[in-house]
Amino acid sequence: MAPTAGIDWASEAHEVCVSEEGRVNERFSVTHDERGIAALVGKLVRLGVCRVAIERPDGILVERLLDAGLEVLAIHPNQVKAARARFAVAHGKSDRFDAYVLAELARTDAHRFRALVPDGEQTKALRALTRAREDLVGVRVELANQLRAQLETFWPGALLFAAVDSPISLAFIERYPSPGDAKGLGAGRMAAFLARESYSGRTDPAELLARMKAAPQGTAGPEEQRARRVVVLGLVAALSPLVTEIAALDAQIRECLASHPDAAIFAPLFRDPKTTICPATLIAEIGDARGRYPTEAAMAADAGMSPVALESGKLRVATFRRACDKRLRVAVATLADSTRHWHPWARDVYRRARARGQDHPHAIRTLGRAWIRVLWRCWRDEVPYDPARHRNFNRLQTAGG
Repeated sequence: MAPTAGIDWASEAHEVCVSEEGRVNERFSVTHDERGIAALVGKLVRLGVCRVAIERPDGILVERLLDAGLEVLAIHPNQVKAARARFAVAHGKSDRFDAYVLAELARTDAHRFRALVPDGEQTKALRALTRAREDLVGVRVELANQLRAQLETFWPGALLFAAVDSPISLAFIERYPSPGDAKGLGAGRMAAFLARESYSGRTDPAELLARMKAAPQGTAGPEEQRARRVVVLGLVAALSPLVTEIAALDAQIRECLASHPDAAIFAPLFRDPKTTICPATLIAEIGDARGRYPTEAAMAADAGMSPVALESGKLRVATFRRACDKRLRVAVATLADSTRHWHPWARDVYRRARARGQDHPHAIRTLGRAWIRVLWRCWRDEVPYDPARHRNFNRLQTAGG
């Protein structure tokens, strides 16, 4: 049997163990730079290593291992932690020992883990864009909450628009960051400001001004107002470029999605043809390597749409699945939540789930699990969703649902 290797990944150096039939052949450490990674990959190939286990599914090191033709198993740290007791009585831990545990898991338990299969360049690009957008949106939400909290403390009149981080709202707060700055603001000046900012809302300037004046008046003194004004301007300065960059990423995602070969598979699942973020995330997280999910149950588990069963004696319960691709779970839940409003079959599945006593999040997961069966077949066969071939939907239509 060919040797197997385990790599305990770290940001600066990696511990490597090469074993054969349970005997350690090689132990060495390499630095996380070009020279170290190139030496590691070359040495593993020369030693005839057939399979490598590592505690992460992506990154430069993983990509280099895959490019060298090595089979790579991504093993969750919790699984490595649970396996340590198989190889040691004492509850010790070291990077060298973890590398050995990984090498042994690659030798004895390879059938339990999924080998990584690289996606195409278009899918990788879409994944980079959607994940970067998600990170920026998280920062935007955090900063927007801070800005709203500051304004509610001393200047709630500035919260005139639906979203505090919308371009028109940020422009207004930047121009009038404190009550003192808005003392001379009348209907005419408000109308001129909205015209300069190309305000597309239908609210009359006089009504916006009335809302501002009707808001509670803060009690902050001059010094506190000056301090909070500085804070507000700082938050606006941080938020404005974020909003711009997210919009630019949206445009890039739209362009990348339009040219992706799998876009047509998911497009019929969305009522609005302009929808991009959810289908792009689905494609990016599911990937285009058809061997990744051999069954629809595997896809459902990775998407967090199937529960975890706990059975012991008389105890039989199903619990929420936490170990999954969180981004894929959000995308599938978004799809389920949107389709329940317009798709008759999805509406029926959701309605029956609620009738069984499930709360809204649980019912969305039930509907998401049902959609996974459809998604997996379309994705596996590389054919767009077609309601005419959706048997459960057709049964519902026949029954007059």
